[in-house]
Amino acid sequence: MANTLLTLLLVIPLSLSADGARTKLHPNLVAGDGICKSMVESQGYVCEHHKVTTKDGYILGMQRIPVGRSGKKPDKPPVLLQHGLLVDSITWLLNSPDESLAFILADNGFDVWIANTRGTISSLGHTSLSPNDAGTLIAFAAFSQKKLVNMLRSAALLSPIAYLSQVSSPLAKAAADAFIAEDLYWLGLNEFIPGGDAAAKLLKDICDATHSNCADLMTAFTGKNCCFNSSKTDTFLEHEPQPTATKNMIHIAQMVRQGTIAMYDYGSEDENNQHYGQPTPPVYNMASIPNDLPLFLSYGGQDLLSDVKDVKTLLATLKGHHADKLVVQYREDYAHADFVFGVNAKQVVYDPLMAFFKLH
Repeated sequence: MANTLLTLLLVIPLSLSADGARTKLHPNLVAGDGICKSMVESQGYVCEHHKVTTKDGYILGMQRIPVGRSGKKPDKPPVLLQHGLLVDSITWLLNSPDESLAFILADNGFDVWIANTRGTISSLGHTSLSPNDAGTLIAFAAFSQKKLVNMLRSAALLSPIAYLSQVSSPLAKAAADAFIAEDLYWLGLNEFIPGGDAAAKLLKDICDATHSNCADLMTAFTGKNCCFNSSKTDTFLEHEPQPTATKNMIHIAQMVRQGTIAMYDYGSEDENNQHYGQPTPPVYNMASIPNDLPLFLSYGGQDLLSDVKDVKTLLATLKGHHADKLVVQYREDYAHADFVFGVNAKQVVYDPLMAFFKLH
């Protein structure tokens, strides 16, 4: 089913994906892939590791779970799971098979593909460049430019981030307002490596600026529904968090400060003119998302990153969307990571999500 790989798309907030270029799937599998062996095959599932080369030369690793535990051939379309910023594909595999979305989809007859964005441990290759040279676009931006939509049946976005002006995390706001990511880039740090010296300094500077003990850093991601499978903690620490281009961090900070969804701002009219043919970065028009593209949006009241006010701003831009093609779910008790790691996510999010996929 490689030719219909993107029939369905599922993304997570702050997911930074390729720039919309079509990809070429290579048939060769990489033997002994660590994620397949440690996270998928260990749970009794078949797993394949594929290499994908994008049109602009990035070599990305993907995991595929072609069948569920029963071994029955899938009778539903392929699904692509896209992780978020600073993580990788094991995001979808950390809980038990009965709680992890990738396994749940496979057991329900979907052909599951899991992406790893460039710069993560599975996607460090390029035919000629460093894997973190270019910025990326979030899924909403791609949809607004009619990219990918001809390859999709539907899209589901969990705690969807588009507008960021109302981010309620003091850490996120302080980092953006202090231009800390820009400072790192100007110092020559093109790659942001969580756990590295630069990241440690970044966190300390933010905490000092906000007089914070940084407790809200975890609160922004986890809620009372969030729970990790303790047997996989070591694997989680080995693989996550993942590096990303410093430009990605800058781009997010720009959107927090400006409150708009725009392309990367190169910082001068001359450079913006060189890249865009205009002195300021083009703004993505969310209202341009095709009204007949089936969308499933689920967001939470305890999320300090995907703020309820920002989500409502997004929903206002989608007011012309066909009513039968837009499903909106609100969970007052959910924080950012609950949509992936919540022990009750299957019942309250994934079951409605699969019902949506079956209709669209």
